[in-house]
Formats: sequence, structure tokens, C-alpha cells
Amino acid sequence: MVHLSRRELIALAAAAVPGRAAEPQARSLVALTQGQERRKNITAALTAIDDQIRPQLKRKKYVLIKPNFVSVERQLAATHADAIRGILDYLAPRFKGPVVIAEASRQSTFQGYETFLYNRLPGEFRSQKVQLVDLNEEAKFHPLQIVDANLHFTPVRLAARLFDPDAFVIGSAILKAHNYAVATLSVKNMAMGAPLHSGSKETTAWHDKTKYHAGYRQMHLNLLLTAKALHPHWGAAVIDGFEGMENDGPVNGTPMDHKIAIASTDFIAADRVGVEAMGVNAEWVGYLNYCAEAGLGRYDLSQIEVRGNAKLEAVRKTYKLHSQIKQQLQWLGALKQA
Repeated sequence: MVHLSRRELIALAAAAVPGRAAEPQARSLVALTQGQERRKNITAALTAIDDQIRPQLKRKKYVLIKPNFVSVERQLAATHADAIRGILDYLAPRFKGPVVIAEASRQSTFQGYETFLYNRLPGEFRSQKVQLVDLNEEAKFHPLQIVDANLHFTPVRLAARLFDPDAFVIGSAILKAHNYAVATLSVKNMAMGAPLHSGSKETTAWHDKTKYHAGYRQMHLNLLLTAKALHPHWGAAVIDGFEGMENDGPVNGTPMDHKIAIASTDFIAADRVGVEAMGVNAEWVGYLNYCAEAGLGRYDLSQIEVRGNAKLEAVRKTYKLHSQIKQQLQWLGALKQA
């Protein structure tokens, strides 16, 4: 029998993408805000870290906002349009556009834009030249190798726009329990939003998101591989926790009234604050531990400075996790392979 340690598995995943991200030196800054309006919470969180965002923003030609459309039918499972409005309100005096809202939903992205009334945003924010894009239909991709159920490498196609050096990429995520990876926040929104599926004009159907669900252990490795590839192009993470999702997320869970927002230029640190706010054991979320160990950001609370009008201790709640949480935690044990 061959026993692979957690560190050996991380090394296996990291080897698929050349180089290791530079180890961050200073403490990561994370904004945490709480209030009675989702839109204002988002704007306030971004404003609290304006000194971190503005220098990067000045060097970019456009802003790309990546929402979460894991469902194009259920609002609780998808990024609310008011969260996007909050981001656009922050950008308005600082960046005149253009702004691209882009997603690669597992279904029809434009159905989501219609269902959740995103199609109103270009008219509301004309000066920012807002455009809605379906990354699946755009059909431009960046290749990557992830692992299958047997830990063999398999190719996937990731949305090319998420690798555009001219774009300041803002991930607009939600606080949610998850059916495979314990919890989903900003890192998973970016990593699982990147894989494409066939567009409407293609004669052969294919769907690269399905390759990520190769097993509970493999999911965490695949999220690390994808995050490592995307990481150099990330601008800012925004997590809308105005109404989170507990129980059987990321689609079929129940609402958690929370009324918070989180923002950071360190996606790993943002997610750590989010995990803490959800009352989730931070050691259980494998892909975030892997990302931190690979140098993609800070996951240790002692290396994170929280700004904003809310204190982490005051906003902590206990989200009920998915009914299959015991199976999800199998990744913590040893991998036994004949």
C-alpha cells in the first residue's frame, strides 16, 4: 500500500503549474462591514480597502466583475444584482469604464442575466459602459491540467478573459455551504466559474466543470490547481453575506440572515474571514489550506488585519453544513492506493 501525505498531495498539485507564488510578506487587509442594505455594505467594504485597490486599478484598461451563477433560476444561490450595484458604486468615482460583467454558468449565463435582472445594469450605469458577457459563448479559453478520480491529469478549458492582463478582475461571491468542498466563497467562485462548456453554436456538447467533481479529495486539489493558474490575474474579492446559504448549498440550501460584506485583494484572506463568520472549522476547507500552503495568500488569522465597521467576533454565526459533510471530510484522512 502507498500512503500519500497531505504535503505530498499539495506538491503533486503544485507541480502541474510551474513556479510557486511569492510568499506575501505583510499582513493581508480584509474589510468587514455590516448594515441594513446589501448595496451599501458592498460599497463600504471596498472603500475600506481603497488604498489596496486603487494603485492596481490605475494600471488596467477595464474592470471585469465575475458573479456566481451556479444557478440561473434561484436568487439565493446567485450573486444579487444589488451586490454588483455596490461594486459599480465604488468604481464610479474611481474608474470610468468600461466594465465587463462576465460569467460561465453551468447553464445559460444570459438566462441568469435575465432572471436576476442584470440586463438593467447597462442602462443604469451608462457612464461606466457596462457590458454583459457569457464566457461560454465567447468560447476563448486557456488550457489547464487537473486530476481525475485516479489522480491522472486531464485537460480543461478555462475562460481566457480571466487571464487578461488588461483586466482588473473582481470576484463577486456569496457565503454558502457546499455539497463537495464544505464551503464556497471567493476562491471557489473564481475557480469553478472559469471552466467552460460548449456554446450554442457548437455541434458537440462538452462540459469541463463536471471534471472537477472527481471525488472529495480530488476536488480540493483541482481547485488549488485552478486557483494557482488564475491567481496572478486576481484584483479584488468581494463576498456578499447579506443573506448567506446554509444546509444543502450551493444551490438547494436555506437562507441565513447575516447582513455582512467582505472585501480584500487577498482572496485567501477574504475567505478565511468568511469561513470564520460562518462558524466553519477553517481546517476543514481543504482547497483554502492548500492555497495558503502554496503561497497564494494568507489563511492564518494572526496574519490578517480586519478593517471596517464590524468586528469578526460580533458577526460570527453557525451555518449548518451540508448533509454529506462527513463524506466531504474524507480528504483529511490518508489516501490509500494499491
